[in-house]
Amino acid sequence: MKPLKTILFTLLLCLCGAGFASEVDINSSDAETIAASLKGIGMKKARAIVAYRESNGPFTSVEELVQVRGIGAKTVAKIRDDVVIGKNATRE
Repeated sequence: MKPLKTILFTLLLCLCGAGFASEVDINSSDAETIAASLKGIGMKKARAIVAYRESNGPFTSVEELVQVRGIGAKTVAKIRDDVVIGKNATRE
């Protein structure tokens, strides 16, 4: 009976956690974290996000992601709720 309880408990934890996506700060996260955290963003796009940030400075809005090659408005709409813009998001 104990293995069944363990399986049920694990399944319950997985189901509860499925509705809670973790937010990712695109101004401080590395490509691996971005790819793992954002649905529809693989390593290629995650690397492009990091490269854009390194070339242009921190993102000031989620909408600015459309400036990254390979990321369009539909993708931004899908990931908007899971993206955080870090507090150091100003350009000089």
